[in-house]
Amino acid sequence: MIAALALTLALSPLAGCGRSSPPPGPPSLVELTIAGAHAALLDGRLSCEALTRGYLARIQAFDPPPEPDAVGAPSPAALMPAQPPQMQGQRAAGRLPIPASAADALNAIIAVNPNALARARALDAEQASRRRLRSLHCIPVILKDNFDTADMPTAAGSAALAGSLPPDDAFMVRQLRAAGAIVLAKSNMGEWAFSPYRTISSTHGETRNPYDLAHVPAGSSGGTAAAIAANLGIIGMGTDTGNSIRGPASRTGLVGLRATLGATSRDGIVPLLSNRDVGGPMLRSVRDTAMVFSVLAGADPADPLTASARGRVADDYTSFLRPDGLADVRLGVLRVLVDTDTADVEVTAVFERALADLERAGATLVDPFVIPRFAALTAATGFCSRFRYDVDRYLATLGPQAPWRSLDAIVAAGLFLPRHDGAVQWAMAQRGDPADQEPPCVDVAGDPRRKALLEAVVSAMDQAGVDALVYPTWSNPPRRVGDDDSPHGNNSPVIAPHTGQPAITVPMGHTASGLPLGLQLVARPFDEGKLLQYAYAYEQQTRHRRPPPGFGPVPQTRAQAATAATSAAAGLPARQP
Repeated sequence: MIAALALTLALSPLAGCGRSSPPPGPPSLVELTIAGAHAALLDGRLSCEALTRGYLARIQAFDPPPEPDAVGAPSPAALMPAQPPQMQGQRAAGRLPIPASAADALNAIIAVNPNALARARALDAEQASRRRLRSLHCIPVILKDNFDTADMPTAAGSAALAGSLPPDDAFMVRQLRAAGAIVLAKSNMGEWAFSPYRTISSTHGETRNPYDLAHVPAGSSGGTAAAIAANLGIIGMGTDTGNSIRGPASRTGLVGLRATLGATSRDGIVPLLSNRDVGGPMLRSVRDTAMVFSVLAGADPADPLTASARGRVADDYTSFLRPDGLADVRLGVLRVLVDTDTADVEVTAVFERALADLERAGATLVDPFVIPRFAALTAATGFCSRFRYDVDRYLATLGPQAPWRSLDAIVAAGLFLPRHDGAVQWAMAQRGDPADQEPPCVDVAGDPRRKALLEAVVSAMDQAGVDALVYPTWSNPPRRVGDDDSPHGNNSPVIAPHTGQPAITVPMGHTASGLPLGLQLVARPFDEGKLLQYAYAYEQQTRHRRPPPGFGPVPQTRAQAATAATSAAAGLPARQP
């Protein structure tokens, strides 16, 4: 549940009092951690307002979002007929153009929260009066555009939902705010979360990889990944149906955690496939990931699947972190996902070095680790279609202000990108309750294919005495922008989305050209603590995370301009971040 990690830490005296030398200045925002931000808040080097202004200034300097009237996508009011047409068996062809985005633009941030500075000042007042910090006090959050927020539109990357304001926050967003976090901005995402390979929306165009703008950050949470990697916030939130937390996190040098299905709530997240959707954190360190997951994990009455979380999630996942966390741990090397015909030799070489590092840290490798009938079981366990059903249910939660009532009407109006025509056809091929499909398109317990795969994986782990599986998150480096054909090497959809098991990606190195690569670990259901333990020990041993070179400290001239723009937008006098 929400970790009651409230930091009841006494405030230090005012900066400079009783000191013989000048106090240290405010911390750099490049690679700032939650603990680093809190230390600066507690010793008076920083206020919450100054921290928030600093990140808003970085956004303005490095990735300013478009003006609300210059998004490049039609408004729902302009597109919606008086009576939305019924499909009547005939689907209109997709006709939306991809909104233009400059080749030298990151294009990760789509909107900043106009209430962020007011929230920061309120948290400063709370700190002064209560003399303590909440667990995520003042930590800036960047949300993927499919998390409902009552104070910002949620469009899921779709022109059909542009400007749609949900009636309340998603459960996870409420948890973050209750822990003291500030929703700073929303990030671009792939339209309806369709693509695992690129992040292209019909509202804001394509997001690029901060390590090389000629390459992609993967999809569909690429906007969040690019923004957090570029240090435009501290906490990033993405969603993962088959890949979309772990894939982009790996491509941008981040830690990405896909939790056990049922460990976290799906309430208020625009669905892709609700029987596989998971929302979760994307951050620059394992410790920060553990702190955030402590806040997110737990039961939610609005999501019946989370009933399984009761008694199975921890209050504080940082308690699992220790530098020797790989000692006496047995890891199964899933060679079937490593030694493939299309795997990139450079990625494979980096992975082999990662295995050696794991052994040096104390792990025992079971190599190769074999799951009987693995190919047949994974081939039988596909992503069944329930998107139409799930989206219609989501639209109903928007109440009378919903811009559309059904996916049928959205598709009939042609409100999707032509590149997603195949995904739309796949979605529209199914009608009715997913439980009535054969086999049923439901959760793990109710789908014999998914259940069989889970049982096979866990049984093989039990027989080999393996604590977790390990393999490259991608077997190929990030593609170039515009490349939809070269081998992708995406390993994330193979196990965890179908079995409901938790999985984590952690930086394992870089290509010779500096593009990040990720190592993935998969554990038994509700073993997130172990995954964080192993990932932390590996991270501390290797220290592969490094910031992208083009997004360091803001140059002074740009900082002044960005600060002035931030203040003007908020109607406040300019102050230095």
